[in-house]
Amino acid sequence: MKFTNNTFVITGGGNGIGRQLVLNLLARGARVAAVDIYQDGLDETAQMAGGDSSRLSRHIVDITDRDAVSVLPEDVIKAHGVVDGLINNAGVIHPFTGIQEMDTGTIKRVMEINFFGTLHMTTSFLPYLRERPEACIVNISSMGGFLPVPGQGIYGASKSATKLFTEALYAELLKTNIQVSVVFPGGVRTEIVDQLGIDSQALKSLAGIGAFFNPMSPEKAAMRIIKGVEKGCFQIYVGIDSIFMNVLYRLNSKLAIKLITKQMGPLLDV
Repeated sequence: MKFTNNTFVITGGGNGIGRQLVLNLLARGARVAAVDIYQDGLDETAQMAGGDSSRLSRHIVDITDRDAVSVLPEDVIKAHGVVDGLINNAGVIHPFTGIQEMDTGTIKRVMEINFFGTLHMTTSFLPYLRERPEACIVNISSMGGFLPVPGQGIYGASKSATKLFTEALYAELLKTNIQVSVVFPGGVRTEIVDQLGIDSQALKSLAGIGAFFNPMSPEKAAMRIIKGVEKGCFQIYVGIDSIFMNVLYRLNSKLAIKLITKQMGPLLDV
């Protein structure tokens, strides 16, 4: 997939990986429609873009609101003329909590943003992407989408749903002009980690995790994602931890689960 002079919609563009995806694509000559629920974050992204911000539009949208999302494609086309790619990056995490202790409100919020937000965005933009000679849909799942992480069961369920949804979409669009990619980031040092209320240094100190859990910067994660999309990759694994655990989980899922439980279990006393 080419980036120069093409228009991409990126959710979660006001911080973290989403912001870096916006800045990276703008630097490559793309036009970008950055979507976020917070105005301040998008404004800061625009400031960081500098002169490239002339090719950036900002859209304040709650992606869990299907009606609001349904009119977004026309807003993007009004700003840029066309839309060539969609990157569903927006997501939230929840505190390390056992499934039984999770409250219904938190469960619904995580599923609404991580899965249904991705679903709403995809189905709303798909008819417009079909009209382009070349287009792409990129959905950000997680290492937790293929490997269960103690204390992140609901987050993992939402990202697993995103994984399977994207794989089904890939199968359905095989004979079309639309390239579909699913991304599995490992540990990335973003605001989503800060939501846990646990410092990354504390995570590193648990069960010898320091040699394994080395959070990647959002800048490097965004670069890996963009390179994968550029190459037309279906599955994009971001970080040594994601690559390693994917291989281990495929070879011996029980061993992989025991390993991640040993490393992360102390956060739940399991």
